[in-house]
Amino acid sequence: MSDEFLTLATLIGIAHSGVRLATPYLYAALGEMFGQRSGVLNLGVEGVMLMGAFTAYYAVYLGGDPWLGVLAALATGALMGLLMAVISVTMQAEQGISGIGLTLFGLGLSSLLLKVLVGAPVSVKGFSVWEIPGLSAIPVIGPIFFDHNVLVYLAYLLAPASIYVLNRTTFGLKIRAVGQNPEAADSLGVRVNAVRYATVILGSSLAGLAGASLSIGLLSIFQENITNGIGFIAVALVYFGSWRPLGVLAGALLFSTINAFQLWMQVLGAPIPSDLAVMLPYILTIVVLAVGVKQIRQPAALTKPYERGE
Repeated sequence: MSDEFLTLATLIGIAHSGVRLATPYLYAALGEMFGQRSGVLNLGVEGVMLMGAFTAYYAVYLGGDPWLGVLAALATGALMGLLMAVISVTMQAEQGISGIGLTLFGLGLSSLLLKVLVGAPVSVKGFSVWEIPGLSAIPVIGPIFFDHNVLVYLAYLLAPASIYVLNRTTFGLKIRAVGQNPEAADSLGVRVNAVRYATVILGSSLAGLAGASLSIGLLSIFQENITNGIGFIAVALVYFGSWRPLGVLAGALLFSTINAFQLWMQVLGAPIPSDLAVMLPYILTIVVLAVGVKQIRQPAALTKPYERGE
């Protein structure tokens, strides 16, 4: 590749885009991590993101305030998480099939609502860029990390907050206990199903917010299947990160930076076949998971329903 494609400005642009594009992956993957740490696999993240993206977009379309969109996305995600919890935790349906059903439901309903309530997609006023005073002026580092909208900053703050919740709070201890040995947790008075309900609803709320970060944070528009597989990649990132917030953060940044790289190379006309460039992030995901899968120690009770008295 010619050196003209690797100038400092280009590298800063790629890094800036990588930080920005990691936002929906972070919200969705960190939320899914909580559910999986309690023993529930939710493959419906994609569908929840789509519904969150639409309700956030529609709320802004009607009211004009992006924060209304955030609230709408969180509420939508919570409702879909409640549905997933009823099916997977209370009814003890097979979690993988339930999640796929939730994804198809979200895909179909979001497309229908767009056609009925909006018609042709139109742009809305999303979150504007907020340059952090002082920090954004730092050479190289400033433009990369401190020149984004508020949803980007909140996504990165979510990683240390997740570490604190999992490792420093009673709720986090209960999550880890339920995910590893629900029988022992139950014997100590922990309400296993209540914890699982809480984590699935929390995770889905964050997945809804991940959708909002797309429609009113990054793109300021909603269109059919706007997520384009991000929800499934988010599930893979939980495995990539070994169910740890910092691992998930690293995986999200790696994936989004590779994605940003291929986008920039296409824009700059680099001599890379466009089809190969688009495939790069997904090839990376497959390779990393294939290489690291034997070293992953997943929660012992993941995908295993629990019924008191078994």
